[in-house]
Amino acid sequence: MHYVYIIYSEHYGIYYKGETENPLRRLDAHNRGLSEYTKNKGPWILVFVEEHIDRASALKREKQIKKLNARSLSKLINSDTNIVSAWV
Repeated sequence: MHYVYIIYSEHYGIYYKGETENPLRRLDAHNRGLSEYTKNKGPWILVFVEEHIDRASALKREKQIKKLNARSLSKLINSDTNIVSAWV
């Protein structure tokens, strides 16, 4: 399985969207500064996870999510498709 995830930095008020096979391991990598974009912008919290059958569909969905405005992003995070509770 592959997952699209969204993490949030309360300190900076920014979101980061990505794709991974393991959302918790990826969150840890972000918080340890192993991702160039998110380095020094944490701490990050996992706010959204969506499951996909393969990497291609997850990447396609990630692209769609990256285009969302703030209102649509908020709706997505609060939607029934968000399975983050299964991961935290």
